[in-house]
Amino acid sequence: MNARKGDSQDRAIVRMAAHLPDLIVYGNFSLERPSVDYFDGVLMFVDISGFTAMTERFSTAMYMDRGAEQLVEILNHYISAIVEKVLIFGGDIIKFAGDALLALWKVERKYLKDIITVVIKCSLEIHGLFETQESEEGLDVRVKIGLSAGHITMLVFGDETRNYFLVMGQAVDDVRLAQNMAQMNDVILSPNCWQLCDRSMIEIERIPDRRAVKVNFLKPPPAFNFDEFFTKCMTFLDYYPSGDHKNLLRLACTLESDPELELSLQKYVMESIFKQDREKAEVIGTAIQDACVHINSVLRVFRGQINKVFMFDKGCSFLCVFGFPGEKAPDEFAHALESAMDIFSFCSQVHKIHTVSIGVTSGIVFCGIVGHSVRHEYTVIGQKVNIAARMMMYYPGIVTCDSVTYNGSNLPTYFFKELPKKVMKGVADSGPVYQCLGLNEKVMFGMAYLSGNRNQDYLLLGRDKEIKIFMCTMKEFLMCNCSRVLMYEGSSGCGKSQILTEIEFLAQGENHRTIAIALTKVSFQQNFYTIQILMASVLGLDTCKHYKERQTNLQNKVKMLLDEKFHCLLNDIFYVQFPISREFSKMSTLRKRKLLEALFMKILEQTVKEERIIFIIDEGQFIDAASWAFMEKLVRTLPVFIIMSLSPFVGLPCSGASAIMKNRNTTYVTLGAMQPKDIRNKVCVDLSVRGISKELDSYLVEGSCGIPFYCEELLKNLDQHRVLIFQPVESEEKANVTWNNLFKNFAKPTEELKMFTLSNEEESEEFCNLASGVRLKNLSPPASLKEISLVQLDSMSLSHQMLVRCAAIIGQTFTTELLFEILPCWNMKMMIKALATLVESNIFDCFRNGKELRMALKQNTASFVVNYRSLSLKPSEGMAHGEEEELRELESEVIECHIIRFCKPIMQKTAYELWLKDQKKAMHLKCARFLEENAHRCDHCRSGDFIPYHHFTVDIRLNTLDLGTIKKMAKSHGFQTEEEISFSKIEIPKKSEIFPESLSSEEIREKILSFLDIIILKMKTSEEDIIPLESCQCEEILEIVTIPLANHFLALGENNKALYYFLEIASAHLLLGDNYMAYVYLNEGERLLKTLNKEKSWNQTFESATFYSLKGQVCFNMGQMVLAKKMLRKALKLLNRIFPNNVISLFLQTHVEKNRHFRYVNQQAQESSPPGKKRLAQLYRQSVCFSLLWRIYSLNYFFYYKYYSQLAAMMQVNTALETQDDFQIIKAYLDYSLHYQLAGYQGVWFKYEVMAMEQVFNLPLKGEGIEMVTYVADTLGYIKLIMGHLDLAYDLGSRAHKMWALLRNPNRHYIVLCWLSKCLLLKTRHKQLVQVLGSLWDLSIAEEHIFSKAFFYFVCLDIMLYSGFVYRPFEECLEFIHQNEDHWILKFQSGMLLGLYSCIAVWYARLQEWQNFHMFSNRAKNLVPRRTPTALYCEGITRYMEGQVLYLQKQIEEQSENAQDSGVELLKNLENLVAQSTTGPVFYPRLYHLMAYVCILMGDGQNCDLFLNTALQLSDTQGNVLEKCWLNMSKEWWYSSSEFMEDQWLQTVLSLPSWEKIVSGKVNMQDIQKNKFLMRVNILDNPF
Repeated sequence: MNARKGDSQDRAIVRMAAHLPDLIVYGNFSLERPSVDYFDGVLMFVDISGFTAMTERFSTAMYMDRGAEQLVEILNHYISAIVEKVLIFGGDIIKFAGDALLALWKVERKYLKDIITVVIKCSLEIHGLFETQESEEGLDVRVKIGLSAGHITMLVFGDETRNYFLVMGQAVDDVRLAQNMAQMNDVILSPNCWQLCDRSMIEIERIPDRRAVKVNFLKPPPAFNFDEFFTKCMTFLDYYPSGDHKNLLRLACTLESDPELELSLQKYVMESIFKQDREKAEVIGTAIQDACVHINSVLRVFRGQINKVFMFDKGCSFLCVFGFPGEKAPDEFAHALESAMDIFSFCSQVHKIHTVSIGVTSGIVFCGIVGHSVRHEYTVIGQKVNIAARMMMYYPGIVTCDSVTYNGSNLPTYFFKELPKKVMKGVADSGPVYQCLGLNEKVMFGMAYLSGNRNQDYLLLGRDKEIKIFMCTMKEFLMCNCSRVLMYEGSSGCGKSQILTEIEFLAQGENHRTIAIALTKVSFQQNFYTIQILMASVLGLDTCKHYKERQTNLQNKVKMLLDEKFHCLLNDIFYVQFPISREFSKMSTLRKRKLLEALFMKILEQTVKEERIIFIIDEGQFIDAASWAFMEKLVRTLPVFIIMSLSPFVGLPCSGASAIMKNRNTTYVTLGAMQPKDIRNKVCVDLSVRGISKELDSYLVEGSCGIPFYCEELLKNLDQHRVLIFQPVESEEKANVTWNNLFKNFAKPTEELKMFTLSNEEESEEFCNLASGVRLKNLSPPASLKEISLVQLDSMSLSHQMLVRCAAIIGQTFTTELLFEILPCWNMKMMIKALATLVESNIFDCFRNGKELRMALKQNTASFVVNYRSLSLKPSEGMAHGEEEELRELESEVIECHIIRFCKPIMQKTAYELWLKDQKKAMHLKCARFLEENAHRCDHCRSGDFIPYHHFTVDIRLNTLDLGTIKKMAKSHGFQTEEEISFSKIEIPKKSEIFPESLSSEEIREKILSFLDIIILKMKTSEEDIIPLESCQCEEILEIVTIPLANHFLALGENNKALYYFLEIASAHLLLGDNYMAYVYLNEGERLLKTLNKEKSWNQTFESATFYSLKGQVCFNMGQMVLAKKMLRKALKLLNRIFPNNVISLFLQTHVEKNRHFRYVNQQAQESSPPGKKRLAQLYRQSVCFSLLWRIYSLNYFFYYKYYSQLAAMMQVNTALETQDDFQIIKAYLDYSLHYQLAGYQGVWFKYEVMAMEQVFNLPLKGEGIEMVTYVADTLGYIKLIMGHLDLAYDLGSRAHKMWALLRNPNRHYIVLCWLSKCLLLKTRHKQLVQVLGSLWDLSIAEEHIFSKAFFYFVCLDIMLYSGFVYRPFEECLEFIHQNEDHWILKFQSGMLLGLYSCIAVWYARLQEWQNFHMFSNRAKNLVPRRTPTALYCEGITRYMEGQVLYLQKQIEEQSENAQDSGVELLKNLENLVAQSTTGPVFYPRLYHLMAYVCILMGDGQNCDLFLNTALQLSDTQGNVLEKCWLNMSKEWWYSSSEFMEDQWLQTVLSLPSWEKIVSGKVNMQDIQKNKFLMRVNILDNPF
C-alpha cells in the first residue's frame, strides 16, 4: 500500500491528523474534562534499540555537517518502515515515545482471537525488516515487541488551550511488562493475550517462572489462506481503508476540511502524549487534570512545553522541555529548577497524588518529527531524557538535577545538596546528582562572597585600563570626604567577576575596610536582600556560627542606637529571636522599614567615623529596588565607596539605580572586549605553552570576539574533541623542511606576558598545535555558546530570524547585494530596515569597504566611560523620538555600507546549522550563481582571472554565457577584434626607426627618460580615459566574492569547481604578497586534489600543474629553493615542457631552444595566428616556472648550474614569444637581460633591454599599455639599482613612483618606493629620501600594508646606522619589530626580518651590548639559510655579515681561541657572496669594505689595501656616495697614528640629530657626514 499523493496531503486537517491516532481523529470531542472512554483491543509495544546511543554520537559530532538532519533520516528510515507495516496490518499508532511506539487494534471483544493472529504476523514481519539491515552509521538496529489484549481505558484531560490523552488499564500494564521481558528480536505475549489467542496457529516457547510466552513462529493449517483471513479481519476494524480508498495507508488521509474538527484536533497537536497506568481512570482523572493545568501554567511563563504524558512504571509522568527550537530563552537552567520546585510544591498538595518525583537534566537531545508521512509525532530522544526518568525512579519524593543543570543555573551552592551516587539501569555514568532544596533566598551569612578566586600566578590580562580607573577613583575617595561609585557594565562572560576579584585584592589596606559580595538571580526577588547581606558583614555576623551568637553580637552593636523594645525589628532580617514588644506589633510595615533604614544609616555613620568602607558587589543587576533606594540615600549621605559589576539592564532601571548612575560622583565604565593579543596571552597561560599555531590563534581570536568565557568554551570544545596536540620546541636548524612543515607559524605571547612567566620557575617548552586533518572553520560550536546564540535568535521576529539564517548561508562576511538576491520575497527597503535593527542589536557590523573591515578586525572595541549624568538633562518624552532618529541614521549608514559581517562567528554557525540539508544546497547554489559573475580581478586590473586564462581551461561555470559576455571576457584578457588588430598593425612603426644602431647608450637613455616624461605629462593632463578612476579592488573581491564562492562550491560537493577557486585564491594571495594565506588555500586545494584524483571521471592536468607551480612560488618566496625547484619541475612536466635533469639532456635542450629562439626572433615580423586560449593558459604557467627556475639555479655555486640557469631564462623568452603577448615578451626580455648582467655577460644584456624598450615604444598608450610602460620603468630601475647604476636607477624610479601613484596601484607603488629609498640612501640625497619615506609611510597607513611599514623601519634603521641622523627613533623601530615579528606576511617573506634583525644586531654590536646582539643575531641566523635571489635578501645578508664582523672584532679583542678560524670562515663567506651571481654589484662596495676590515683585523694589510681600493673604485663608479664617504673615513682612521677613543660611537649615538633639527637649520648637513661608526683596528699590537 502507498499513501495517496495529491491535494489531500496538503490539506491542513490531513497534516494535523498525521500527528494523531485514529482513536482521537475519529473520537468524541466532548467539552467535559477529564473524560473517560472504555473499549477492547490488542496492543503492540515496539522498542527499538540503539537510537539513544546514536543520538549521543550525533550530539557530540565535531563538524557542522553532521547532526540532527542525518539523525532524522536514519531514525525515520527505520521507524517509518515499522509504522508502514503496522498501518498495512490495520493498526493505529497511539503514541511515539522516543525510540519506542505503541500501536492499537481497537475491535469488539469477540474478534480479539483473530486480530491477535494478525498482530503476531505483523510483529514477525517487523522483525524481518531488520534481520539483515545495518545502518550507514554502523548501527545494528534490533527490536523488542510485547503484545497484550483486553479491556483498555482512555482518559482525556487538559485546559482551554491544550488537550492530552492517556490509555490505561490492565492491558496497557501487560504490554509494558511483556516488552520488558523480551530480548532482541523477541515477540512476547502477555498472559491475557495468550489466553485470548488462537493457540493452534502459534508455535511458542515457555518462559521460566512466567505466565507470558515467547512466539517462535505461526503454524497455520495446510489449507489456510492468510490473505482471505486478513481481508476478513480488516472488516472488524472501523477505520481500515477499503473500497475506493484501499490503496491508502490511512483513512484519515481522505478527511475533508472541517473548521470545527480542525480546532478540536489542534489542541492535541505538538504536545500530544503516550501513556499507560495501573489505577482506575475515574479515581485519578481529576488529579491528573489538576496537575496538568498547573504544569501548563507554570511552563508557559518560561516558554517550556509538555512533550509527552505517559504512565511510567508506577505513576503518570510528564516530559517537559525548555528550549525547543524557536523557543530558546535565557537562564533556562534556573527556569527549569524554578518550575520544578513550583510544580513539586503544588502537586504534593493535590488529593490522590501520593508521591511527587522530579528529575531535571540539561544537555543536547534530538527533537523532531519521527515516523511516517501519514503518521508521525514530534518527539525527544537522548540520554538526558533517560537519565531524568531514572533519577525520578532512584530518588523518589524529591526534586533532583544533574551536574550540568547545577553548574549552569548559577544559583548559590546552598540551594543544593549532593546526593549519594546510585547505579541506575541503562545509565553508564550520570555524574553527580543534586537535590534542589528550594529557591527562596535566605541570608546565608558567610556564603555570599565573590565567586572568583584570585590566583597570584595568573595575570589579569587585558584589563589595565579598567584597573587604572579603579586606582584613580580609590585615590580620590581616600583623599576626599565624599562618596564614590564605580560601576563596570559588561555582557555575560566578559570577565567582570575577575576584575572585581582583582579589585578586592588591590583595595586591601589600612584605615579602610572592604566588604565584597556576589548576588544571584533570586536575590532580585527578595526585598532589601542586598543591604541585609552588606549590613551582616558590617556588623560581623558573617563569622557567627549560631543565631544566639548573632543575637548577642547585635545586642552589643545596637544597644546605644535602638531602644531595646525595638530590637525585634532585626528578627526577620538577621534570623534572631528578640522578644516581640507590644509597641513593635502595632507599627505599620512602612514605619518598620523607615526605622530599620534609619538604624542601618546610624550604624554605617558610626562605622565610617572609625574606618572608610568599600563595598564591592558582583552581579549588581540583581540588586532589588529597595536596596537601590537605600544605597542612593547612602551615597548622598555618607562617604562610602561602592564598586559593582553588572550586566546591561533588560528594561529601564529603577529610580534608585538611575539616580546612582546619574550621580556626579559615579564613574560608569562600559567594558569592551579583550584585544587579540590579550586573548592570545590568555590561551598561552591557560594551556601553559610558549605559543599556539596561527590557525588556532585566528580561530580563538575571531570566535571569542574578545570575550574570555567564549575563549574558554572554545578551548574546552577543542580539548573534548582531542584536536589539540602539544609539541616540544624544535630548532629551525634541525627541522627537515617539507611542504607540510614549511610554515611553522606559532603565535606567541606578548613581551609583557613573557616577563611575567619568566618569574615562574617552570617555563613551558611546548607549543600547542592542531591534530592533522582538523578543519576549524567547519567545527560545530560548543553547546554552551550555541545556546546563547539560539536564545538571541529566538528573541527576534520571524522576519529577522529569516534574514540572519539567510546571511549565515553566505558566510561570516557578505554583501548587501548577495543577501538581497537570496532573501525570499523581500524588497530593498524592508531588508535595509531589518539590517539596521540587527546592526543596532549587535548581530551585524557594517562597513563601507574592505579596508574598513580589515581595520576593524585588527582591534576589538575597548572599554569606555559613559557619562550618564548628561542623560538626566534630556527630557524623557524625547527618548522615543531619539531612538527613531537613531534607527533612521542607521538605515542611512547601512545603505552607504557595502559589506556586512556577523559580530560573532558563533551566531553565524548556529544559524547555519538550523537549515536542512536540501535547503542549504539550494541556498548555496543561489549564492554561487550570483557570485560567479564577479569572481575575477577588479576593473582596475581588467577583470581577468588571477591565474591568466584559467577559466578557458576548465568548465566550471554554472551560468551560461551569451556572446556579449564572451567578447567582454576575451577583451579583458587582451584579445582584440579584427578591426583592432588591423588598426594596431598599421600603426606599428618599424623597430629600426625607434632605436637605430647608430644611437649611443647615453642617447638611448635620454630617449627612454623623455618618453617616460611624455607619458607622465599625458597621464596628468589628457582628457582621455587613460588612467583608472579608482585603485585596485582585488583584495576586496577576494574576501567577499572568490573565497565565499569556493566555500559555496565546497558545501555543494562540487569539488572540481571548489579546487578551481582555491587555486585562484592562492594565486591572488601571492599577487598581494601574502605567502602564508596562499599556503593555507593550497592545502585546501591539495585535499580536494587527492579526492578528485580518485575519481575516474576527473582528469585535469592543467589544474595539477597550476597547483604545483603555485606551490613552487610559495617555496621560492620562503627561500626553500630545493622544494621550489622540485615543485616547479613537476609543474613543467605536467605542462608537457620537461626541464632537463642531467648534463647531456641539458646541452641537447639548449641546442633545441637556441634554434627555436632564432626562429621566433627572425619570424617576428611575419604573421602567425595567436595560440588558443587553453594554450595561452599553459604558456603563462610555463613562463612563471621558468622565471623562477633560472633564479634558483643562479644561486648554486656549481659552475655547470649557470647553464641550467641560462637555459631556463631562454625557455622563458621562447615561451613568452609564443604567447605573442606584449607584456609577457617585455617581462621575459628584461628577465633575460638581468640574467646576463648578473652572470657577467656584458655584450648580450644590452641587446635584450633595447628589444624590451622597442616593444614598449610600440604599445598603445592607454589602459594596459600605460601600465606596461610603468612596469618597465619600475623593473628597469630596480635592475639598474642592483647593477649599481644608481643615477639611472633614481631617474627611472622617480618616474615609476609618479606613474604608479597616478595609476592608483598601491601593490606595485610600495615596491618602487622601497627600492627607490635605498637608492637615495646610497646617493645621500637626504631630502628626497625623507620625501619618499613619507610617501611610503602614508601608503602603508592608508592600505594597512605591513610589508611597506616594515621596509620603512628598515630604512630608518639604516639611516641611524649609516647616514648619521635620526628619522624615527631606535626605540620605535624596536617596538615595531617586537609587535610584528610574528606577523605571517613578514615571517614568511624571506629577507625582511633578516634585514631588521641584523640591523638591530649591528646597533647593539656597535654599543658592545653583546647579550642583546646575540639575541637578534641568532634570530637572523635562523633566516640566513632561506636564500632568495632578491635585493632584499642580499641587503639582509650584508647587514648580518657586518654584525658577524663586529663580533669577530670582540673575539680578537678578548683573544678567543677560535678567533682566527672565525675570521678565515667569515672572509670566505664574504668572498662567496661577492662571487655569487645573484648578488648584485650594488652590494660589492659594502662587502669589500667588510672584507678589508676582516683582513686588517687579522693582520693582512696587503689584502686589506686591495679590498679597500676595490671598494672605493666601485663606489666611485656606481655613484655610491654613502659608502665612498665611509670608506675614506675608514682608510684615514685605520692608517692614522691617532689613539683609539673608547666611547666615540656611544657619544655619537647620544648626539645623533633628528631630521627636524636638520630641516630647521640647527644642524649642518655636512656635519652629519662625520657621524659614522669607525671600526676599530688598533685593538692589539699582535692579534695572532
